Amino acid sequence: MHGPDDMVATHFRRSCDTLERAASDVRLLTAIRAIADTITAAFRGGGKLMIAGNGGSAADAQHIAGEFLSRLNFDRSPLPAIALTTDTSVLTAIGNDYGFDRAFERQVRGLGRRGDVLIAISTSGRSPNVLAALQAARNIGVVTVGFSGDGDREMAVHCDHYLAAPAADTPLIQQIHIVAAHAICGLVERDLFEAGTAVAGA
Repeated sequence: MHGPDDMVATHFRRSCDTLERAASDVRLLTAIRAIADTITAAFRGGGKLMIAGNGGSAADAQHIAGEFLSRLNFDRSPLPAIALTTDTSVLTAIGNDYGFDRAFERQVRGLGRRGDVLIAISTSGRSPNVLAALQAARNIGVVTVGFSGDGDREMAVHCDHYLAAPAADTPLIQQIHIVAAHAICGLVERDLFEAGTAVAGA
């Protein structure tokens, strides 16, 4: 019989193993750098970052937006990031009038502009409202970024940049997503502010 302590230790070991795989995953590390460069370029050009996801990925979207708008590693000007998961009036209006599958798509079309960036988060890679948001973003010239897990994921074909966590289980995928997001935000902060460069409108 394995007790609860064994379950906890196993969970932490799997978590550590996944982080180790991520740390040596060349495709993942390359994607992180490319996504950071894309977001940096958008901010320099006066664009913004939009982030969307469901459930735990919605929480991650809000977490990521908070890091950009507030600060991550040091004091600096706020950066324009919007989580499309927070306005209950908007979400329920769109859900009621058009269906939940369009909850993010309508926001992207209303708020997005050419040169903005959308990070779409789906651990399964097939969430209908996330796929609709990616398609809408591409149609209006918003750069599309996808966060998902390993293997073939439907959302990948809709993304200009795609970050695949080296895991199949949802909790482990989500763990890599937030670690990667912190790395991306840190790179953007460094590139925009430690080098002394200004953000348009800041």
